[in-house]
Amino acid sequence: MTQAVFRARRLTKRYRMGDVEVHALRGVDLDLYAGEFVVLLGASGSGKSTLLNILGGLDTPTEGSVFYGTDDLTCGDERRLTRYRREHVGFVFQFYNLIPSLTARENVALVTEIARAPMPPEEALGLVGLADRMDRFPSQLSGGEQQRVAIARAVAKRPDVLLCDEPTGALDVTTGVLVLEVIEKVNRELGTTTAVITHNAVIADMADRVISLRDGRIAGVKVNATKVPARELKW
Repeated sequence: MTQAVFRARRLTKRYRMGDVEVHALRGVDLDLYAGEFVVLLGASGSGKSTLLNILGGLDTPTEGSVFYGTDDLTCGDERRLTRYRREHVGFVFQFYNLIPSLTARENVALVTEIARAPMPPEEALGLVGLADRMDRFPSQLSGGEQQRVAIARAVAKRPDVLLCDEPTGALDVTTGVLVLEVIEKVNRELGTTTAVITHNAVIADMADRVISLRDGRIAGVKVNATKVPARELKW
């Protein structure tokens, strides 16, 4: 892994809450590389989600810079950031955010209709193991299946980057493993640079690198010489 997809330097994020100034990030330097699987590990309030949101163009830093390739995301207006998110980034969140009145196929099709060169919704759902469930509504799917629809929706536009914020947080262990296997498969087969936020240290074993955050700072970086497949994680 030699090509840096993201280069973040001195990222600082401060929020004003009444008379109190909250420091979410405190001078973070970070590179993410093409095709790697990274876990961002840390307790609640450590700055993980803020960092992910800045990388995904959902938020901007108070200070510092973040480049996606040669594109400085901190210099973009909202229109430019919207185009960046639409063309390059897939998001998976803890909650599935599916439209209840649409089938799995139709939920995925919403994204493919605005993407430049999407895969068919059927192909995306097949990738996550839901070829036989694509005409079901969210209420007819389990939590794990709904999350896999959300992943299919994220990858259907063939994003260069997949950003996942606690994707197994609302799932039981067995279902969580299935979802992690799908994310692992997307990273491996599509070569998508993948970053997963979690507070669960077990998940870190499946990553190429583990970046630990504490109090808005990077507390450590660990390179995994031998990754553990999701199905072999020891919970």
